[in-house]
Amino acid sequence: MNRHTPEHHTTWCARGHRCNLGEHRSTEIVVDLPGRARAVLVRVRTAAGREHAEVRIRVALAPGHLPARRQLVGLLSDLRHAVTRAAIAARPRPRGGS
Repeated sequence: MNRHTPEHHTTWCARGHRCNLGEHRSTEIVVDLPGRARAVLVRVRTAAGREHAEVRIRVALAPGHLPARRQLVGLLSDLRHAVTRAAIAARPRPRGGS
């Protein structure tokens, strides 16, 4: 029996309609800055047992093409840094040995 089916929820799983195709999904964690930005994070465990963080971000852009473009370049740079840092932290640590 596959222990990652919706019938065998994790402790953090939101259950109900959020579990589909064998995935488990947490309730959304929302950071909301009204009129400026919103981020939504969901923890996901796939049917294969791999866990992920799913992040959606919406940011109000500055008026005008060039200021918005500069803002997007900064946002992309920050996201690249955050994703790289998270990916490095998720890497298995080498086992010490003699």
